Amino acid sequence: MPVEYLSADQEARYGRFATEPSPGELEQFFRLDKKALGLARAKRRPATRLGWAVQWGTVRMLGTFLTEDPTAVPAAAVRFVAEQLGIDDEYFTEYSTRAHTAYEHAWEIRDEYGYRDFAAGEAELRGFLAARVWSSLEGPRALFDRAVVWLVNNRVLLPGITTLVRMVAAVRQEENDRLHAALYEAVPYGLRTEMVRLLEVPEKKRISELERLRLGPMRVSGKAVEHALDRAREVRGLGAGAVDVGRVPAARMTGLARYGLSSKAPTLKRPEVTRQTATLLAAVRHLESATVDDALDLLHALMATKLLAKAERMGNDAKLKALPQLRKAAKKVAAAVDVLMTTPPATEAGEMVSVVDAWSAIEEVVPREQLAAALATIAAVVPDADGDDDAEWRAELVARYGTVRGFIRLLVEVIDFGAVAGWEPAGPGGRCRGGPEWVFEGVARTP
Repeated sequence: MPVEYLSADQEARYGRFATEPSPGELEQFFRLDKKALGLARAKRRPATRLGWAVQWGTVRMLGTFLTEDPTAVPAAAVRFVAEQLGIDDEYFTEYSTRAHTAYEHAWEIRDEYGYRDFAAGEAELRGFLAARVWSSLEGPRALFDRAVVWLVNNRVLLPGITTLVRMVAAVRQEENDRLHAALYEAVPYGLRTEMVRLLEVPEKKRISELERLRLGPMRVSGKAVEHALDRAREVRGLGAGAVDVGRVPAARMTGLARYGLSSKAPTLKRPEVTRQTATLLAAVRHLESATVDDALDLLHALMATKLLAKAERMGNDAKLKALPQLRKAAKKVAAAVDVLMTTPPATEAGEMVSVVDAWSAIEEVVPREQLAAALATIAAVVPDADGDDDAEWRAELVARYGTVRGFIRLLVEVIDFGAVAGWEPAGPGGRCRGGPEWVFEGVARTP
């Protein structure tokens, strides 16, 4: 298997120094511990002491020894080690004079620090990669990098790049096949047939059934909500949500659903049957929640734009229409009150002003019949002090109940309404209190 899925950068840095180590990497990998310092200083020549120490840091950072070209190490790493040993870094050029010395040092470091060949740690690495594939959505490149880090951390020497590439690809394929097989076995035969049918394009139609179910509502109207609820009921009626997928991690189901919902029907027809079934199952299960979300979002938009906002607007319009009448009535009442306020309580002779005299003065300004009509107008337009300021708005909202009447019963049939944590259910069976007539609390009731 070629290394085609690796990036050029991954190939360049596998088992070699592609760039200068950072100060943090020098501290992490080339800082000699007490044991390494003692083993390095035990060598006879400065070049072998420096070479041994650099080999020790190299295998810690790269996971392999540079025995073929032991001096292919960045100068910064050599200087960092030489300073610790108190040796001039120029001695490092003499390290490759005797080729066998680098191999002897590599064997010694392996024995002293417990490094293993790839064959000794292969089974453990396979188990690690299998767990990653089963529980995550990581691609082959990310898995390859994780495999290299695992080998370095567990002191297992890197194999040839092709060997590791093949292993990562093989483990990934095996685990994906196992996941697809597990989901395939969990799906009843009837559901498999129904899901495959979704990939067909009905006669005189331009898109497949799966594509039709993927398409959400495009307009905001009561009819559109009804269609959205029918769509949600149709998807739930397939029964994918009843399949037990508890063994499969949620991330893998999400990945399968994303692929299934973004691929065209002809593409989903090509995979072998276990992968096809697993993909369709995840896609349909995702649609069960997505179609309900679409219906509720559309309902919210309908309530906000077609009902609540429009009812409020119409209520405000009614108030504006009544404003001229209210202004005229208020002027008449104000004129009458002004006469009453300016009339003295008694005459100059000390006689009290009677009610008859007060009315006579008022009627000279505003006839009694007009004043009574003005008071009636004010009473009709201005609510009581303790009354409902939103009465007109609510009345308009109730008048527009017909907009939602057509789908209220369908709403509670398709969607299971329940209470949030810490509250009692909204009603028997988790449905809204009182049935469909209470779906819109405080708005309207079914007659």
